Amino acid sequence: MDGEIKVFGGSTGKLFAQRMCEYMGIELGISEVIKFSDGNLFVKAGETVRDKDVYLVQPIGLNPNDEFTEILFWMDAFKRASANSVTVIIPYFGYAKGDKKDEPRVSIRARVCADCIELAGADRVLIMDLHSPQIQGFFKKPVDHLFALPLLCEYVKSLDFEDFVVVSPDVGFAKQARNYAAALKAPVAIGDKTRKFHDERAEVLQIIGNVEGKNALIVDDFSISGGTLVDLAEGLKERGAKRIFACLSHLLLSKSGAEKVDNSPIELIISTDSIEHPELSSQKIKIVSVAPLFAEAIMRIHNRESISSLFDSVPDKVLQYSIGIKNR
Repeated sequence: MDGEIKVFGGSTGKLFAQRMCEYMGIELGISEVIKFSDGNLFVKAGETVRDKDVYLVQPIGLNPNDEFTEILFWMDAFKRASANSVTVIIPYFGYAKGDKKDEPRVSIRARVCADCIELAGADRVLIMDLHSPQIQGFFKKPVDHLFALPLLCEYVKSLDFEDFVVVSPDVGFAKQARNYAAALKAPVAIGDKTRKFHDERAEVLQIIGNVEGKNALIVDDFSISGGTLVDLAEGLKERGAKRIFACLSHLLLSKSGAEKVDNSPIELIISTDSIEHPELSSQKIKIVSVAPLFAEAIMRIHNRESISSLFDSVPDKVLQYSIGIKNR
């Protein structure tokens, strides 16, 4: 496989790509990204990709505009270098929040990004836990949508955390919360959240479901300010919940958000490495790597094998690489 497949990392995807290559037993492709003083980006592959199946790893995360633009330049560079195929691996797709035209004179940003990525040369897209799953339909090329849920649930099972209820912060995430509850064999409660403005402030109005005397596991796709997580945790405490943990697919917490969590009733946040967050430090955060999950997916794609089984469970090898435990 080493002679046919090549994995490269963008400026903020290199560490994730390196973890993938370690799982697959191959060398990470040599790449260079330069950001000039005027803000212009320059990308270059440091080795031949002619007739290779190329995989580029780059999240659209904490610096979304630069990261998105870099993806376009990489797609063009690989296509012009005669790569056989180019797959872009986007562990976190930041513009997924712009999935609809819900008020006048606004852009459907996720659709614009999808069009641009395809026009730049992407043959396939590999992504995880989209904010809105229907965004897969914005692409005309194949999209493989992975889920962090199996890995996060296996980690929760390894903890001393019993008799708990899975809590969704709002109705919009209730369906995924039920999937967590089914995997963990737990009941579900739902927070009633409202957001009045285009900012990161949301208000939790009430909690639907019984949480009194139970431990609580809050589940969500991401949090930036930490406000909803903390407000929900405090609301759960007021209603008699005991220990409170949280699972997030993507860790976007700001520094102030992490401070809120540190001073909140939340004991632990379990999240993934879909975004590199080198400046974020908290004893309450546990990172589970999903790089082996992506690596397993691209090996199966490359070998023309099905990846559908990865949507519900993960192989022992992935679990051992990610969190050091065996499948149950």
